[in-house]
Amino acid sequence: MDWDFEAEVFQWRGPAPYFFTATPEDVDAFLRDHLVELTYGWGVIPARVRIGDTEVRTSLIPKDGVYLVPLKVALRRPEGIDDGDVVRVHLSVGD
Repeated sequence: MDWDFEAEVFQWRGPAPYFFTATPEDVDAFLRDHLVELTYGWGVIPARVRIGDTEVRTSLIPKDGVYLVPLKVALRRPEGIDDGDVVRVHLSVGD
């Protein structure tokens, strides 16, 4: 399944800061409805994420009723993505 959506980038400031976007409600609903067939454990779902010309493999992380899309350095750096940016995300799961 594939989706395109816009989302704001936010930074989680922990021992190792990380950047995320959240999936929209319609994507969350689909992921919850198909969780058993998509997850490899703990609700984590493998995915492909493309922003601009850069695509990476990652895993969606459930948090407070939504799924977070981790934005790896390999994705952020070539696309010049930073905290607070609004990005166009192409998300694929179930490959």
